[in-house]
Amino acid sequence: MTDTTDTPAAEAGGKQPRSVRVVLLALMIAMMLAMLDNMIIGTAMPTIVGELGGLEHLAWVVTAYTLATAASTPLWGKLGDMYGRKGTFMTSIVIFLVGSALSGMAQNMGELIGFRAVQGLGAGGLMVGVMAIIGDLIPPRERGKYQGMMAGVMALAMIGGPLVGGTITDNWGWRWAFYINLPLGAVALAAVGAVLHLPKKRSEARIDYLGAALLTVGITAIVLVTTWGGTEYAWSSARIMELIGIGIAALVGFVFWQTRAAEPILPLHIFRSLNFTLMSVIGFITGFVMFGATLFLPLYQQSVQGASATNSGLLLLPMLGAMLVTSMVAGRVTTNTGKYKVFPIAGSALMIVGLYLLSTMDTGTSRLTSGVFMAVVGLGMGCLMQITMLVAQNSVEMKDMGVASSSTTLFRTLGSSFGVAIMGALFNNRVQDVMSERAGALGSKVTEQSAQLDAKSLEKLPVLIREAYQHAVSAGTHTAFLLGAVVAVVALVAAVFVKEVPLKGAGPKEDGEPDTPATQPPMVEAV
Repeated sequence: MTDTTDTPAAEAGGKQPRSVRVVLLALMIAMMLAMLDNMIIGTAMPTIVGELGGLEHLAWVVTAYTLATAASTPLWGKLGDMYGRKGTFMTSIVIFLVGSALSGMAQNMGELIGFRAVQGLGAGGLMVGVMAIIGDLIPPRERGKYQGMMAGVMALAMIGGPLVGGTITDNWGWRWAFYINLPLGAVALAAVGAVLHLPKKRSEARIDYLGAALLTVGITAIVLVTTWGGTEYAWSSARIMELIGIGIAALVGFVFWQTRAAEPILPLHIFRSLNFTLMSVIGFITGFVMFGATLFLPLYQQSVQGASATNSGLLLLPMLGAMLVTSMVAGRVTTNTGKYKVFPIAGSALMIVGLYLLSTMDTGTSRLTSGVFMAVVGLGMGCLMQITMLVAQNSVEMKDMGVASSSTTLFRTLGSSFGVAIMGALFNNRVQDVMSERAGALGSKVTEQSAQLDAKSLEKLPVLIREAYQHAVSAGTHTAFLLGAVVAVVALVAAVFVKEVPLKGAGPKEDGEPDTPATQPPMVEAV
């Protein structure tokens, strides 16, 4: 093994050795696995339900995965900090692959839901592990361009997921939607195991089991409230109120305990950094906006503009393509200049403008116009997606790198959960109101089960009802995106207060400079 301080890899702007590039490829595969899975499964779900039955439990196939991912994210980050990132990351890959194999062999809906939870446990470690290892492997000054690549992988997963899922399901069967993870995961596991050599850690501290339990209960309650509220149960129902109470009590107890735990699962001292706290807020809002947009834009284009549901992934191409390009550019500029404050500010402003433009869409808006609006939102998200992770990691000490990565990922996950739930509730209520206004009792009856109708259902409706529904969807998306624009204002305010702490390369430590990730390079095997 060779210390990277003696190689060009450690120099700001230097070319990374082949071993680092191999590890980065493995990390991108792991990120793709975590991001692509839900996108593929969404397309395969009708076929799965047709074979396994259990339509009433359909939502749990996704919810079990999301819950397990969100709840395990902080724990994976802390385990990486305590016992070393390579081992915990490889463990998460193995758990994800085991969950994938079991899901592919499921014989009924109950088994599939349980195996998806196992898969989600591994996925939580994949997301955190990728970002934390990049934090260990790449100096902060160089990190922007690589995290921009990861944002590109996320965009490609969102675009290609539905298409890949449809192709696999039609040609190989739905079980291969899970089995496809196995060879890809094996490649990532082999590459990481053979090439990556980070400093080994051994901690005598015990895991904060009480803190982990309280946080898990709190996160689970939050996700269930946002998943069930307004769909399975009314927002004012006793079940939702109970979950809200449990969630608040668990999170308050968690914060109280973290101030007393010997080795807290989420050290509160990291929030003393203003930049870290601001990045957590911006990450939450980015998740809120992004997943809300990816939910309602295809619905609008299918219902109002008459686009094909088969190409639902391609409908988002203007937004995701703009996000991909901007992420790359932002990463390069950050690497070359060491400056980054302009991106959170510009990104938040572009999100506000783009979401407001999307809120103006009506039944007469052309696909070209809506594509331009989506591109504006994509430009904004591209400025924010990975810069938030970069600044968060740069705001903490090396020993807290995993916790910083997991916290940022967790806030983005929770933001997406809240975004889908709140924007979805507003959308559904607005659709119901407009359908009642334009089509009377018949309109309300058409959408009483769900405000979201598929293409086949729309074709069967009378022309009057169909036109009423198109107006209703336009009104619903107006309300949802207008809310998104208002929420994005908070991100802009937070971005203004970000302090531009210089990002340094991995050169010699200057006098008085603290031990940051930039001055503690990892060990990578020379190849």
